[in-house]
Amino acid sequence: MKVIGIAGWSGAGKTTLLTRVIPLLTTRGMRVSTIKHAHHDFDVDQPGKDSHTHRTAGATEVLVSSANRWALMHEMRGESEMALDALLAKLSQVDLVLVEGFKTQGHPKLEVYRAAVGKPLLHPEDANIVAIASNGPVEASVPVVSLDDVEAVADILVEKAAPLDTVIARVRSA
Repeated sequence: MKVIGIAGWSGAGKTTLLTRVIPLLTTRGMRVSTIKHAHHDFDVDQPGKDSHTHRTAGATEVLVSSANRWALMHEMRGESEMALDALLAKLSQVDLVLVEGFKTQGHPKLEVYRAAVGKPLLHPEDANIVAIASNGPVEASVPVVSLDDVEAVADILVEKAAPLDTVIARVRSA
């Protein structure tokens, strides 16, 4: 299992890029999982559903299962946010894990950059950025590809991804 992140400022197009590259990777025969860092107060459950009622009643974990999917929700109840290495350990075995967010962590990352966002490049301040996908020219010491060249982005993600054990060690030592 290999891991690589997608990092960039809000509005740069990280999620849009992932929605374009994941289908391409799966057509190449790869099994892909994602980890998405979210803001503090997000919810995947809906009021009125039994699982929501169980969680709001105080359950620490609620697992919902059907013939089509299962989902495990874990309520932190005041515990510290889980670190990336602990989250990676919870995933089933796949070929590639794409991590959106966690831009300060020590895993390899593709930076998504748009000058119009008005923020500086994360590279070269972050030595873990292994490539940049941009909608315009960028001077950098790492490979730069067009955001519109999904094939090139997919190639870089696969090529620059690091083995899970290496990523876990890097994240823990940072």
